[in-house]
Amino acid sequence: MSAPAVGLTAPVSDTGSLSVPLPQPLPTPAPLQSPRALRAAKAIAFARAQLGKPCVWGATGPDSYDCSSLTQAAWRAAGVTLPRAAHEQALAGTPLTAAGLEPGDLVLFFEDDRHVGLYVGDGMMVHAPGPGSSIREESIYGAGEAAIHRIIRPA
Repeated sequence: MSAPAVGLTAPVSDTGSLSVPLPQPLPTPAPLQSPRALRAAKAIAFARAQLGKPCVWGATGPDSYDCSSLTQAAWRAAGVTLPRAAHEQALAGTPLTAAGLEPGDLVLFFEDDRHVGLYVGDGMMVHAPGPGSSIREESIYGAGEAAIHRIIRPA
C-alpha cells in the first residue's frame, strides 16, 4: 500500500499534471522622491498652512508675514536657510528659466526683485501680496508675465 500524498492541495488535471496558478506580477513600487523634492514639499506645506494669515510689511511670523519672510519661513521648515529680504533671496540659489520651474522654486517679480512667491505647481504660487491683504494662492501671472523677473531654486 502506498503512502498518501501529503501537502498536495492543487487540483490534478485530466492529463495527470498539477494545475498550478501562475505567479502574479509584483506591484510597481512608488517612485522615490528626490531629497530636493521632499524639501520643496515641506516648504509648500508650510506656506499653504499660512493661507489666510495677514500680510504685514516687516512681519516675520508666526501670526503674519510679508512676502520674503513667508518664503524664508517656508524653506526654514524644510531645513533650508534663506536670507530675509526678497532681493537677497534672488541671489540665494540656482537661477532658472520659466521652462525649468518646479514646485518649491522662488518666483521674484519686478526689476528690483521686490516681491517673491513660492511656486506650488500648475502656474500657481503661495505669496503674501502686500500690507492689508492676506496670504493666498494665486497665479504667478497675476501681474503679467513680464513682471516675472527671476526664478531661483533654493535647494
